[in-house]
Amino acid sequence: MTRLKGKQILSLSLMLFAIFFGAGNMIFPPAMGQQAGENFISGLLGFLLTDAGIALLGIIAIVFVGSTMDDLGKLVNKKFGVCLSVFIYLLIGPLFAEPRTGSVSFELAVAPYVNESNMWIASLIFTGIFFLLTYYLSSNPKKVVDVVGNILTPILLLSITAIFLKVLFTKSDANSAVIYGTLAQSQGVYKTMPFFQGMIEGYNALDGPAGLAFAIIVIKALKDYGISDKKIIAKYTIMSGVGAVCFLTIVYFMLAYIGAITETSFANGGALLHAIATETYGGVGGIILGIAVTLACLTTSIGLTTSFSDYFIKLFPKLTYKQIAGIVCLFSFVISNVGLTTLVSVSLPILKIIYPVTVALIILSFFKNIIKERRMVYILGLLGTFIISFVNSLNMIDFIQPLDSFLASFIPFYETGFGWIIPTIIGAIIGFLPFLNKKANVIEAKA
Repeated sequence: MTRLKGKQILSLSLMLFAIFFGAGNMIFPPAMGQQAGENFISGLLGFLLTDAGIALLGIIAIVFVGSTMDDLGKLVNKKFGVCLSVFIYLLIGPLFAEPRTGSVSFELAVAPYVNESNMWIASLIFTGIFFLLTYYLSSNPKKVVDVVGNILTPILLLSITAIFLKVLFTKSDANSAVIYGTLAQSQGVYKTMPFFQGMIEGYNALDGPAGLAFAIIVIKALKDYGISDKKIIAKYTIMSGVGAVCFLTIVYFMLAYIGAITETSFANGGALLHAIATETYGGVGGIILGIAVTLACLTTSIGLTTSFSDYFIKLFPKLTYKQIAGIVCLFSFVISNVGLTTLVSVSLPILKIIYPVTVALIILSFFKNIIKERRMVYILGLLGTFIISFVNSLNMIDFIQPLDSFLASFIPFYETGFGWIIPTIIGAIIGFLPFLNKKANVIEAKA
């Protein structure tokens, strides 16, 4: 087969959308919208750029350089390729993304109905069951993810659409539990630079790094259709990615708008969505949303466990698939019980380091035909990215603040969180110097 029907391309797009659309995609757009208020469109554009936009670029980069994340990292060297893959799989696996599936599910489906004094016990029980199910069902992930995804993703989308339409045409009064109806005033940084702050918020959803891992899923699906030509695989992978991004854009707009017209303050996007679902459709609305989100997050959790285990079994062949899956689920269970708000606040500084490095590598990969064997272009470019991003991510620490202030005084875009762009370009240009690459190639050959 060399051509796919429109229905097959749509199916691939929906599959990729279902994989991407997990816990973070539900909670961050409404939270961003509430803070951005009247500037939510600018914030949303920034959010889309660093979330869906970088995810799409990551998918394109993978099919251009090979078929796996390791192939992208090998542009620097083999060891870096492995380190990049390991770190990103940890990031989208047991460190942040997978625990978040349990936290968000609990936040939306259970927390609103539990007394504060019993919250931690309820969280332990719920997330324990959640990750036991993840472990059990990950033994046959394809069938479960396909069935649950095909059923639950539409239900989840219908739930979000129903809430969006309800708040779009209804205005609450002063006696309502949740006050909404008009675009709220912008808060904090969203008053002055909503676009750039939206870009920072886009880091949280983790779809940028996840795109590097999920590209292989589409590539495998295309091979199952009987397509083997690399150019055709690249073509349909990109088309599927564009389709998934379109679906994400529509859903993000609805979620961000719901947050933007909500005046009542909430700790996070999960609490906001549940409150509005209950306010607009009664107790049944909150229950349906909670169940749909939980099952959708379960699908994502299964997919993440499977991807992580499939990769790490190659690195640690002495361990079995089930042993690795068990370790992932146990670790995710522990991390998920630190609480959603805490999990988000802890993860952001790390994301502000790894995200720029990932983006810089993706962009540089598009110039590989020009860069060729000049590895120092990648090395120095990424080094510039890392140093600036590292300092910028730790700017709240006292002894870092003087250096942070110094860098902000002469590096463009530094205060917006994107000061790494110019140092990356300068580092990459320096990397073209011939004598640097001769030394790099000698070291690589010895390794």
